[in-house]
Amino acid sequence: MAKFLTGNKLNSEVEGILEKAYVQLILISPYIKLHERYISVLKSKKEEYDLEIIVVFGKNEDDISKSMKIDDLKFFTEFPNIEIRHEKRLHAKYYANESSALITSMNLYSFSQDNNIEAGILTKASLLTNLTGGLLSSISGGDSFEMEAFEYFGRVIQQADLIYKKVPEFESTIMGLKKKYKGSRVETDKIDQFFNKSNKPPEKKEYIKQDFAKPKNISVPKAVSGYCIRTGREIPFNIKKPFSEEAYNSWLKFKNEDYSEKYCHFSGEPSNGQTSFSRPILKNNYPKAKEIHKL
Repeated sequence: MAKFLTGNKLNSEVEGILEKAYVQLILISPYIKLHERYISVLKSKKEEYDLEIIVVFGKNEDDISKSMKIDDLKFFTEFPNIEIRHEKRLHAKYYANESSALITSMNLYSFSQDNNIEAGILTKASLLTNLTGGLLSSISGGDSFEMEAFEYFGRVIQQADLIYKKVPEFESTIMGLKKKYKGSRVETDKIDQFFNKSNKPPEKKEYIKQDFAKPKNISVPKAVSGYCIRTGREIPFNIKKPFSEEAYNSWLKFKNEDYSEKYCHFSGEPSNGQTSFSRPILKNNYPKAKEIHKL
């Protein structure tokens, strides 16, 4: 059953979600600056390698340190089983563990907790499990609201840029019947790259300055060049394969051919959601793309 929360009750429930996370903890917030109470609770989880933590933050693509300070980000990297992602369009806030989920106006930001007028809706259904393994059985009896929230934020996670990922490793003991934790391995670490802004598509600013209403004036890339419609990075032009390999693997999670993407496959310019797997080229660019690439 959903519960409406404000003030101290809202703050208390966020803290409770952190404290009662034993299998999975999801923190989605555009801005993150951890309150001392949250840090204290999370520190008690540092040895819990079975707890999968997923953090998504956003905004300020040109300077993501405005969304999360490097000290907070490095604090998260100290956990043994964690994934950190960035989504520049993020505005929603969602905090959840395996037994509770909270949709709220409040950022995971100490100033918001102490000063702002905030509200949220808490559900006690078991919403979460490992995103590659399906839903917990108890969600089958949940409300459509809970299912829709789970599916929506699952897409938000999968489509955000992966910055950092650390996974636990185990060794088998007693004839393989038990497992022993032997440490954690960093699979992905792009923290320095993101903070130095070196991952931005080099042509992006050039295209933003173009007059997109006049396709004939667009600086056209080489005939073999195209752009990933999710990341904006340069890839071979192929309207049947408009994703980079990493973006395509993310898209495969849901295979939604009409899901709004970020860039035009032909020009690389921001598409403002007007492109998708089924429509990878902006409408006003299609005549030129057809001419150049013999579509």
